[in-house]
Amino acid sequence: MRTDLHPRTTDRLAAVRNLGILAHVDAGKTTVTERILYLTGTTHKRGEVHDGTTVTDFDPQERDRGITIFAAAVSCDWDGHRINLIDTPGHVDFADEVERSLRVLDGAVAVFDAVAGVEPQSESVWRQADRHGVPRIAFVNKLDRAGADLDAAVDSIRRRLHPAPLVVQLPIGTEDGFTGVVDLLRMRALVWSGGDTDTCEEGPVPDALVEEALRRRRVLEEAVAELHPLALEEFCAESTLSARTLAAALRDLTRTGEGVVVLCGSAYRNRGIEPLLEAVVAYLPSPLDVPAVRGTRDGAEQERAADPAGPFAALVFKVSSTSTGRLTYLRVYSGTVGKGEAVLDVGRRRTERISRILRVQADRHAEVDRAVAGDIVAVVGVKAARAGATLCVPSAPLVLEPPSVADPVVSVAVEARRRTDIERLVTALARLVEEDPSLAVRTDSETGQTVLSGMGELHLEVAVEKVRRAHGLDVGVGRPQVAYRETVGRGVSGLVYRHVKQDGGAGQFAHVVLDTEPLEAAAGDGDGGFAFRSAVV
Repeated sequence: MRTDLHPRTTDRLAAVRNLGILAHVDAGKTTVTERILYLTGTTHKRGEVHDGTTVTDFDPQERDRGITIFAAAVSCDWDGHRINLIDTPGHVDFADEVERSLRVLDGAVAVFDAVAGVEPQSESVWRQADRHGVPRIAFVNKLDRAGADLDAAVDSIRRRLHPAPLVVQLPIGTEDGFTGVVDLLRMRALVWSGGDTDTCEEGPVPDALVEEALRRRRVLEEAVAELHPLALEEFCAESTLSARTLAAALRDLTRTGEGVVVLCGSAYRNRGIEPLLEAVVAYLPSPLDVPAVRGTRDGAEQERAADPAGPFAALVFKVSSTSTGRLTYLRVYSGTVGKGEAVLDVGRRRTERISRILRVQADRHAEVDRAVAGDIVAVVGVKAARAGATLCVPSAPLVLEPPSVADPVVSVAVEARRRTDIERLVTALARLVEEDPSLAVRTDSETGQTVLSGMGELHLEVAVEKVRRAHGLDVGVGRPQVAYRETVGRGVSGLVYRHVKQDGGAGQFAHVVLDTEPLEAAAGDGDGGFAFRSAVV
């Protein structure tokens, strides 16, 4: 943690957590988010996915389909800490939304289904977080379901994701009888009463679970001692670890990525969310705890620390069009920006003026006067910046590394059914690509058709439906086509063909020996395309 900042600045930044909720589709990400908002007092009614009343799944398509499609940012307060939270999609077609979100996050909560364990997209988002070096804690959800098994889910995390899972809770009850957890650090029971309020009551560990809780506490201590040098010293000297040492070691291991704290609960029944929030505050890093962001200026690499007094630098990670205008979502890495100030879009070399700064609550917004280092906000007034752009103070330009964008893999032809709508369709598609960089639009040179490309059929369905609903266009869509390329994977030598044709006259004869190899492996042949070399002597 930086200590050269003003004490008040240090205290404010240390109380900020920028985190995302990651998981496979239907693991319960949005329900976890809704329970966090309800518990922190941000909302006064628990939203339900199946009722279409969630805060973060506010888009009509998300409510119709019952899945998260667009990453949604919300802010809430818990125990004196500001939590900026992004609920990310779980479907593979929207992995680019997850990629852009992870680029600006300091930590994450990975949600797993207690019955299914690690699912395919769980593995994908975990690898994405690995690439960005985002510290995580794990929450095994849906322990109230038939077949739920915490140990089996943890074992799948260990086998498929290869972290060191550090389980800090023991469930009280199984399946429909799941009522609470034993906190293995403080050796206490947390039981939820049930009913509409579902309040949490703290008490002693049930007699029937004391022996099992002590055994698991010992397993946790041994696992932590193997990974943390200071914990190992205390464990060797005392043969045990104090709760204070254990908590400090868990925090260090989480932030370095050497271990993953595992909690459990049932978000739908509102059980396990309070301990999850406590773990977010205790173990995940603040903007001060992560390395300073790196960028380039005039070809030289520079660092910008999370200092509100430093030169302003922010990364655009999302753009959307709403009834209030064009919203540009920023992660502020350094400095402070206020309403009415001019900022530089470094990539376009264009100066923009910020007219409003909004604290985002999904589709609702609260206007603020300024944004400082560590904040995730939306701004109005930036007209041209796209996702991945760097906004900074004009006197100190810096280019931050943008999120990577995957190449589209599926394409469909789209056309306006009425000739009078052609211009409107072109405008709608341009706006669509501006908001979602993983989409691409081109005109087929052979057919003259407008082709929309994306990450999958669902991705394209959502995009086309958005054009229909937002712009009132009647759009025709062709059959999806997969974009793929074939090339030589490995060399093959000695393919022989003998051609003999004798039907009068001189006749024909040929003896062909063909060798193939990847072009990159052929010395002096460049780095792509096709080359033919005759070796006839």
